Amino acid sequence: MNPVTSFLVFVLIFCGLAVGKWVDPYVAMVFFVAALIVAVSLKMANTWQKFVILRMGKLQSVKGAGMFVIIPVIDNVIAVIDERIQTTGFNAEQALTRDTVPVNVDAIIFWHVHDAEKAALAITDYRAAIDQVAQTSLREMIGSSMLAALLSDRKDADQQLKNEIGAKTAPWGITVGSVEIRDVALPVALQDAMSRQAQAEREKQARVILGSAEAAIAGQFVEAANIYAGHPAALQLRAMNIIYETTKERGATILIPSAMVDSLNPSVTSMALSLATKEIADSEVTPHQVTATS
Repeated sequence: MNPVTSFLVFVLIFCGLAVGKWVDPYVAMVFFVAALIVAVSLKMANTWQKFVILRMGKLQSVKGAGMFVIIPVIDNVIAVIDERIQTTGFNAEQALTRDTVPVNVDAIIFWHVHDAEKAALAITDYRAAIDQVAQTSLREMIGSSMLAALLSDRKDADQQLKNEIGAKTAPWGITVGSVEIRDVALPVALQDAMSRQAQAEREKQARVILGSAEAAIAGQFVEAANIYAGHPAALQLRAMNIIYETTKERGATILIPSAMVDSLNPSVTSMALSLATKEIADSEVTPHQVTATS
C-alpha cells in the first residue's frame, strides 16, 4: 500500500471510530467500508513502474506513473514491471572452446523492459528466462570460438552475445543494453604452458634483435677498419681520444707499453696528454697519472 492510500485509509478509520463513539455506530460502518474500498482500489505507480491490469481475465490497461483507481474484485493487478536498467550475472563452467580447451567464463548483462505488456503476458518469469538464455548463448559462443580469439577479442565476443541474447529476448519486451565478459579462467596447467610459450617467444625475439644489433655493429666496425687502414693518422687520433676519455675517470692510472707509445708518436702523444691534463685542471678535476713503461 502506497503512502497516500495509507493516509486516506487511516483518516477514514479514525473518522469512523470518532463517529461510532460520538454519533452513531451504524454511520461509522460507512467510513469503515469506504476505508476498505480506498485500500483496494486506489493505487500509485512510481515513475519507473508499470502496472498491468486485467479486467475479468482480459487486458484492461497498463498504468504508468501517478495515482489511478481500479475496480475492486473486477480488476486485478497481475504484474508490477520495473523499467529501470537491470543487471544479471551469469557464467559457464568447464565450457569447451572450439579448440577443446575447458574454460570458466563469467559475464554480466545489462537489460531493461521496454514493453511491460509483453513482459507480463508473453512469458511466465522473464527474469529467470533471461538468465537461462544468457547462459545458453554464452556456451554457444564459447563453443564456436578459439581460445586465442576469446582471450584477445573481448569486444567482439561481447557484441556477439549482445546480438544473440537481444534477438531472443526482444519478443518478451526486453532490450539488452550491453553484455560484458568479466573473466576468462583457464586451467592451471594450461596457464603454465602458455606462460612458458610466451617466455620462449620473448626470448626468441630478444635473440633476433640482439643478432641484428651485432650484425649492424660488425658492419660499422668493418667500415671503420677500412677508414683507419687508409688513414693511419685517424687511427692515432682515435687512440689518443680513447686515452683522454679514460683519464677523465677520477683516480685512473694508465699503463701504456713502450711499443704502443712509439706507435702513437710520442711527441704528439705528450702534447695530447698535456692538453688533457690542463683541461682537467681547469675543470677542477684532480690530474691523473699516466705512466709509460718499457
